[in-house]
Amino acid sequence: MVSSQVVNTYPLSSYTFGTKEPKMEKDTSVADRLARMKVNYMKEGMRTSVEGILLVQEHNHPHILLLQIGNTFCKLPGGRLKPGENEIEGLKRKLTSKLGANSPALVPDWQVLLLFRFTDTGESLLIFAFCVYPHNVLLHIILGKLQIGECVAIWWRPNFETIMYPYCPPHITKPKECKKLFLVHLSEREYFAVPKNLKLLAVPLFELYDNVQRYGPVISTIPQQLSRFQFKMITN
Repeated sequence: MVSSQVVNTYPLSSYTFGTKEPKMEKDTSVADRLARMKVNYMKEGMRTSVEGILLVQEHNHPHILLLQIGNTFCKLPGGRLKPGENEIEGLKRKLTSKLGANSPALVPDWQVLLLFRFTDTGESLLIFAFCVYPHNVLLHIILGKLQIGECVAIWWRPNFETIMYPYCPPHITKPKECKKLFLVHLSEREYFAVPKNLKLLAVPLFELYDNVQRYGPVISTIPQQLSRFQFKMITN
């Protein structure tokens, strides 16, 4: 694990984005997800999950990469750890599963990344950012060079409900889930393979800040959690 107060943030255009086979969700509704969580809790105990905060920059402002399911729901890449699995290794496994190439020899075609810009009036503008490497450039799976940084937030789910807290309520002795968010240090060049049924969004911090209605309490508080870091904007 890497611990640093300075975060190198590279331009979005430094990265290559391709696609891979769809990765279907295990649950079709929130109720189904909570029901499955309850079943797993009875077998394995408290759910432990890890998620990665992947940062890029556009116009000298940090953007976070989010996976979008359908038209509205966004989430950080990550997921549930196996019983007894190390947090760092588990997060690497999840990031590779969500965004890693199926083959290290994969050379992508032109692909589209959705980049949102927001005007002073609050209107959203959708910009299509195209990026690709020349075919003679060797690509590597995301697992190859990423570095997992420090844990920046811990969230607790007291009951089999959607609400989570950034602390464990004192009257709760058996929380149902513990979720940890880790800062992920990207290298200057990475290749991301996005499942065809998902979209990868680069969302600016100012759009996430205090936007609970759109992104929920976990993602909307990431700007506060990252405020102690110094972002070093590196341009090509």
